[in-house]
Amino acid sequence: MSSISLIVGLGNPGSEYDKTRHNAGFWFVDRLVGQEGAAFSRESKFFGDVARLQLNGRRVLVLRPTTFMNKSGRAVASLASYFDVKPSEILVIHDELDLNPGSVRLKLGGGHGGHNGLRDIVSHLGTKEFARIRVGVGHPGCSSKVLNYVLGKPSTGDRDLIEEGFDRAFQQLKVILEGNSQKVMSVLNSI
Repeated sequence: MSSISLIVGLGNPGSEYDKTRHNAGFWFVDRLVGQEGAAFSRESKFFGDVARLQLNGRRVLVLRPTTFMNKSGRAVASLASYFDVKPSEILVIHDELDLNPGSVRLKLGGGHGGHNGLRDIVSHLGTKEFARIRVGVGHPGCSSKVLNYVLGKPSTGDRDLIEEGFDRAFQQLKVILEGNSQKVMSVLNSI
């Protein structure tokens, strides 16, 4: 894994989606940017909101696409192209049905697993070789219930677990940014 220079949180724009499971990626980057005392600004040429951070002595861009989830790739590709960010320098944070609330996993490359945001990013970048933090939101148990589930709000207990997962990911963020994936995976993926 390369050192990271672009962090992308996936979600849907609009207040009706703010607290839904599908916006877990937005929750993560909102918290990161807030903790760093920074703010997002709307940058229409990148189809999203962008924050510029100094993390571990280096510049890191943070993106919240303002497209809908299934069009996220347009925002990621336009910003990455403009700033000459290689796919291997991108970290995407997204909701993951196959993990329980509170679980967070670092993954390098791989398929989209049916996640429409990842599918569109892979399509626009022309590669699946970028890093992801998979944020567990749980599964409704039946595939016919998935859409309503991801567009629904988690219980208070599940949201608390998700935030605890973020805490663990933030503790590893410096190592992730440096590109030391094996060390991070041994910590995050064992919980």
